[in-house]
Amino acid sequence: LRKNVEDFTGPRERSDLGFVTFDITADILNGKNGLQTFRNKKTLIIFDWNVKQLFLYLSAEYSTKNNALNQVVLWDKIMLRGDNPRLSLKDMKSKYFFFDDGNGLKGNRNITLTLSWNVVPNAGILPLVTGSGHVSVPFPDTYETTKSY
Repeated sequence: LRKNVEDFTGPRERSDLGFVTFDITADILNGKNGLQTFRNKKTLIIFDWNVKQLFLYLSAEYSTKNNALNQVVLWDKIMLRGDNPRLSLKDMKSKYFFFDDGNGLKGNRNITLTLSWNVVPNAGILPLVTGSGHVSVPFPDTYETTKSY
C-alpha cells in the first residue's frame, strides 16, 4: 500500500509513504544465516558470555532516479539473553514510517527487505550481522486514496 502525502519535515512537497505488512520466520541461534563464529575449529553460539542482547531490525533498500541507494528501517526488536531465538511473526506492520524523499516508491519493482542485527556485547566491539535471507517486493503503480468521513 502506498500513498502520496505531504511531508512536513522538509520542503512542502508531496512524498511517497509506503505501508508494509510482513511475516518473519527466523532461527537466530541455529539458522543458516551466518551467525555462528568459528574460532580454533570450534563453533561458538551467538549468546556467549560476552553477549548481552541482540538488536534486530528489518530494513528496506531500493534505488530511485534521485538516489542510487536508499535505506529505511521499518521495524526493530531487542532480543535479550534467554529470549526465544526463534522468530515466527505474522502479519506485522511497519513500526516506523516508510517515507521516500520524492516519488521513488511508486512503481518501484525492486524494494529489498532484509533482516539484520547488531550483537550488543557486555564489552568490546559492536558487530553488525546481515541475515542470509532477503525478499524483493514490487510496489504498485497507483496511489491508495484515503477515505474521508
